[in-house]
Amino acid sequence: MKIAVLGAGAWGTALAVAAAQAGHETQLWARDGAQAAALQAARCNTRYLPEVALPPALAATANLADALAHGADGAAGLVVIATPMAGLRGMLAALPAGTPALWLCKGFEAGSGLLGHEIARELRPGMPCGVLSGPSFALEVARGLPTALVAASNDAALAARAVEAFHGGALRIYTSPDIVGVEVGGALKNVLAIATGIVDGLPGAGLNARAALITRGLAEMTRLGLALGARADTFMGLSGLGDLVLTATGSLSRNRAVGLALAAGRSLPEALAELGHVAEGVPTAAVALARAQALGVELPITAAVVEVLAGRLAPAQAVAVLMARGARAESA
Repeated sequence: MKIAVLGAGAWGTALAVAAAQAGHETQLWARDGAQAAALQAARCNTRYLPEVALPPALAATANLADALAHGADGAAGLVVIATPMAGLRGMLAALPAGTPALWLCKGFEAGSGLLGHEIARELRPGMPCGVLSGPSFALEVARGLPTALVAASNDAALAARAVEAFHGGALRIYTSPDIVGVEVGGALKNVLAIATGIVDGLPGAGLNARAALITRGLAEMTRLGLALGARADTFMGLSGLGDLVLTATGSLSRNRAVGLALAAGRSLPEALAELGHVAEGVPTAAVALARAQALGVELPITAAVVEVLAGRLAPAQAVAVLMARGARAESA
């Protein structure tokens, strides 16, 4: 296949490495010409994945037109958008008409509150599109460690193309028609990972608190997903429970790292500066909460994260607010 990965951050680079190692002709597009040149010269992504060498079959370019032409090459082509959520709209707008595409970003778009498939439907009605998601740290994928992902699309042929592109070796690709559920899971798990990092970082919180937060976070995720038209069983799968557990507990989680830093007394700007990477849960939290409130869906953990990120509640106060909520049935 001919695969174009648009975005040379950690996750885009990792997936491009996996595709090239699987024998596909792969181009990795970097927005910055200097970064593309450095990728070609050093044969590694020194900023995001310095430990991983780029395979010979992987070419780096800053020419978006060339990358799009490469990935839009008929039945052999595949375009994968690996920008942050803020860049998805621009990438979808740049696609040649009728070009199928998958994206990797997770979240709700700032301002509009839309999920990825809703942006695609607004910009390119009828375009075959989907999301590749699931529990995955970029470094582990690039190193060839066992990973399972889900390709979600209303277009079965596009999901099958994702399987053809990436399934094999250390990568397992499952398919799902529930793009809504997969995207909601991918968005909310980042917010909930910030919450779990906060709890893990507070002295005396304990492991019981972490388990309660993950479990009730899964309930929040499911409530919002169902209100948006998702299937309940999706949230017990890779993009729901799987991604939530990984992101909320894994030492490589950026969003959990933000929560840990906030619990340690850092301000949000300080936490993000220390991280040096995008933590999608930060911009997603307030947007997800607004979307839920418009639907009449309660997201108390997400609401507490929003208050902490805005500086209106200290981390310990946010935990106290959650613990003071009235009793209710677990299934409510």
